[in-house]
Amino acid sequence: MPNPDDALRSALARHRAIATFLLVVMAGLTLLAYRLPPNFWTDLLAASAKAGVVGGLADWFAVTALFRRPLGLPIPHTAIIPRQKERLGQGLGRFVANHVFTEAELRRVIARLDIASILAGFLADPKTSRPAAQALAAAVPRLLRTLEDGRALRLTGRLLPRLAGGPAAALVVARALRALMAGGQHQAVFDLALAQLKIVLAAKQEELRDAIKRRVREQGGKLMGWAAGAYVADKVLAVLNAELEKVEPGESDLRLAFEAWIEAEIARLENEPERAAAMGRAIRSALSHPAVAEWLGDIWARLREAVVADAANPEGRTIALIGAALVNTGTFLAEDEAARARLNGAVEGAFATLVPSAQSRLAEFIAGVVKGWDTAEVTEKIELRVGKDLQYVRINGTVVGFLAGGALYLLIFWLAEGRVVH
Repeated sequence: MPNPDDALRSALARHRAIATFLLVVMAGLTLLAYRLPPNFWTDLLAASAKAGVVGGLADWFAVTALFRRPLGLPIPHTAIIPRQKERLGQGLGRFVANHVFTEAELRRVIARLDIASILAGFLADPKTSRPAAQALAAAVPRLLRTLEDGRALRLTGRLLPRLAGGPAAALVVARALRALMAGGQHQAVFDLALAQLKIVLAAKQEELRDAIKRRVREQGGKLMGWAAGAYVADKVLAVLNAELEKVEPGESDLRLAFEAWIEAEIARLENEPERAAAMGRAIRSALSHPAVAEWLGDIWARLREAVVADAANPEGRTIALIGAALVNTGTFLAEDEAARARLNGAVEGAFATLVPSAQSRLAEFIAGVVKGWDTAEVTEKIELRVGKDLQYVRINGTVVGFLAGGALYLLIFWLAEGRVVH
């Protein structure tokens, strides 16, 4: 790649040569005027040329003094930019911070950009939002590791029992029970419990028989236990199994009693503060138990592994869900003008609150950057970018000096009626 400074350097050298050449021309005209026969026109030429030399030299000195010492001489107030680089950086930083990076200008730029519309167009297109979804999914493992930090886990362990066991816990349980009953899911729970009870009874049949026989013997004596213990045990188990078999889906007394009990518990949770408080204490105690904490930790570990594995899969549900959420957000912003206005207002407000601190930091940043620049390099950079225009100052000074010198000679010649002292 060509160095962009090369073109600036060539342009500066060309214009500097033009300005110097014009100064040399003025000096040559001055010498020529003294070689010519003395007359009005010769005197006019000499006065104009000398003024052009003086103007050209003065402007050469002024332009050169900005960047270096003229002829290397230690003249005061020269080499301004190299000697005042730090002050220039501070002044530039304050100017940019206080006159460019202002709250009004920032609001004007953000309003002109319409960030909400840009974001809506980006998110609504699946082709552009999918890379963003993949990037967010890739951040999921880091987020989970952050949540698993020791302090986060300890904080979660302290907050979860309080939140889950708070006053609203009973209302949440009541709403969940109502939702189960409205969908008929309580019957499925009842069927599951009933099936498990049957399995337990079948597995513990002999143990229950022996326990009933011991109980009969303890209550009626050894003779009663020997005579009727086995009969009573078999009878009790038979009746129990028969009653359980009768409980089928439908209007059984046990199912109706179960429903009535649930409804009564829901009413108590919603209407009795003491019952709600007791439910909260029970939940808090259960969540604080080490066994429950270990169980929840195992669930979390399994869930984390599943989420991390799915987030790494390009065709996984995590990326699909995040992508769909981004597309829905973009579509919503594209269709809702009020939402876009609120988002733009929020962005403007957020940036506006940062302006005061950002201004001071920006001024310090610019001053620090300029201070860290190499003096010779920054001087050259500035001269390359403004030096061409400054050479026009030299050219104009030479030409204007020439014209002003001639005009001044004519004025004095007219006022002195032809008597002009050189």
